Amino acid sequence: MAASPASLVSGALGHVPIVGGPKVATQQSAAFTFIVGATYNEGGSAERLSSAWHMADPIYLDNHATTRVDPRVLEAMLPYFTEIYGNAASTSHGFGHEAKEAVDNARAEIAAGIGGKPREIVFTSGATESNNLAIRGVCERQNRRGNHLVTVRTEHRAVLDPIERLGRRGFEVTLLEVEQAGSSRAGRLDPDQLRQALRDDTLLVSVMLANNEIGILQPIAEIAEICHQRGALLHCDATQAVGRIPVDVLALGVDLMSFTAHKIYGPKGVGALWVRRSSPAVRLEPQIAGGGHEGGFRSGTLNVPGIVGFAKALALCIEEMPREQPRLAELRDRLFAGLTSELDGVSLNGPSLEQDGLRLAGNLNVSFEYVDGEALLMNMQDVAVSSGSACTSANPEPSHVLRALGLADEAVRSSLRFGLGRFNTDEDVSVAIASVAEVVRRLRKLSSMA
Repeated sequence: MAASPASLVSGALGHVPIVGGPKVATQQSAAFTFIVGATYNEGGSAERLSSAWHMADPIYLDNHATTRVDPRVLEAMLPYFTEIYGNAASTSHGFGHEAKEAVDNARAEIAAGIGGKPREIVFTSGATESNNLAIRGVCERQNRRGNHLVTVRTEHRAVLDPIERLGRRGFEVTLLEVEQAGSSRAGRLDPDQLRQALRDDTLLVSVMLANNEIGILQPIAEIAEICHQRGALLHCDATQAVGRIPVDVLALGVDLMSFTAHKIYGPKGVGALWVRRSSPAVRLEPQIAGGGHEGGFRSGTLNVPGIVGFAKALALCIEEMPREQPRLAELRDRLFAGLTSELDGVSLNGPSLEQDGLRLAGNLNVSFEYVDGEALLMNMQDVAVSSGSACTSANPEPSHVLRALGLADEAVRSSLRFGLGRFNTDEDVSVAIASVAEVVRRLRKLSSMA
């Protein structure tokens, strides 16, 4: 049975009541009190989620990395932890039947949300696994048409790394360039470049729908047509696009498409791969063996609460997309206008903000002259964003995406990526503008470059 609005969830930190009216969840501990409130309008949609901590809580503007779980998603998931907790593959009793029914319903809802069929959805642990299953699953089949792979320099590492690994195993790899910085379509792949790169032995092309750093939207339908004219399969990493723009696998013409729940206000640890099953069917070599689950494509016990949450999250995104995305675009534009008004030497990375259909609504990537992005991040205590510089002990190189645009390392290392999401407000943008501007001014005074 579904959880009632007055359900209580016990945990290590105390309790989480979900009550009627303006729905409010509270979580208590000796260290702090956390309050999450979602105000619902007459149609039942959440208008705002606010949080208050006894400790300082930064404003979260990193929604390309992950998103906060929507309270309505959490509420849909809760019964499947303690009430309907059967294994969806164990259908010899009612517990398993109920779990399987929940998975079947979620599978159908997710498939409908992207224009596919339920049997074409393969559940995974997330987009990284989905990408690996698509790429390696196609390439590791015995009867394949060739060993040539094509992708784009600005793809996510979850695509580039498995393709690079296949390259070390004898596959030929072509990496395509994108339009350079200074173009209003910076980051976009020219379909003619793809057409020239395809060969008779091209097995697979992988192009993302929306970029996770600069938000550029690629012309996937045109790319798919070019691929199919030469007999190549097209895999699309749509992780950043599903739930943010309308996505229809049939209209796009893709053969395989990866996406995940945690980018759309759903739980972490659950994703999906859409696999075309007709005209003709795409065949994959499974990467995880042990039971033949998911039509033999991916073995393992299904994450029933996560799958239920995935479906709910996607349904909410589709329902609220006509209102939510224009609002995020307005917040994004105001953020950029505020930064450029307060500071000199601020440059936009990626495509223009002024042309519709080029960039994700909530995406902003900018560089600040004479400032190191990592230093900027370390000095901003009240705004959570990402740097365009991937400076870690494991990978000291700056962002490969911004480098692919032709930016100098100084500009790449001085960049920040802002990802606005459902729970961000006008006030958040005002705070972010003031905070970034104050820190940039202070760092420039200390910099020998200024």
